[in-house]
Amino acid sequence: MIEVDAVRVVSGDVTLLDTITRRVDAGTALAVRGGNGTGKTTLLRVLAGIQAPSAGSARIAGAAISQRDRTFRRRVAAMIGLPPFAPDLTVLEHVRLVAVTWFTSEEADARARAALDELGLQTLHERFPHELSSGQAQLFGLALVLVRPCEVLILDEPEQRLDPEHVEAVIAALRARRDAGITLVVATHHPRLAELVADETVHLERVA
Repeated sequence: MIEVDAVRVVSGDVTLLDTITRRVDAGTALAVRGGNGTGKTTLLRVLAGIQAPSAGSARIAGAAISQRDRTFRRRVAAMIGLPPFAPDLTVLEHVRLVAVTWFTSEEADARARAALDELGLQTLHERFPHELSSGQAQLFGLALVLVRPCEVLILDEPEQRLDPEHVEAVIAALRARRDAGITLVVATHHPRLAELVADETVHLERVA
């Protein structure tokens, strides 16, 4: 499903991502691990079509990666940092707005509620984004991604700011999607998440 062929990313004299070649089969999960500054987020940005590689190439489902391609946008969902929030929409309204892009209005409402409840946010449907804690905002952002259909799911440290109970909820949600045939690439510092979700792990090293 995902092919990374000698991809390298450089900005000026700084190497953001050293050369990497990797293949991720459909329906499997890859954990990307390594210290800060090793290029984890940069690799995910390449796969999400946000960052063009300086060298090498990456393909998803045999096609070039491009956010301008409608098929790519339908196939790939990504959370790399928190998305922007509208201050006058509730948590549920945000998630429903994403869902209704893909489903009928009635189905979108059910899916939005299910995505929030799956992550333990069932009591926060009517809250506004500014009323959330940092951990709740992280789960809210994740729900916005999980509510939509995709074939490839790309997540940058989904465990950030979460207590152990909610990390477990995220692990369960990601395992369910992997088991349903979705291909995952997850950058994480959390060894338990990597162990329980990933079929393979790649460790990135800091460039000297």
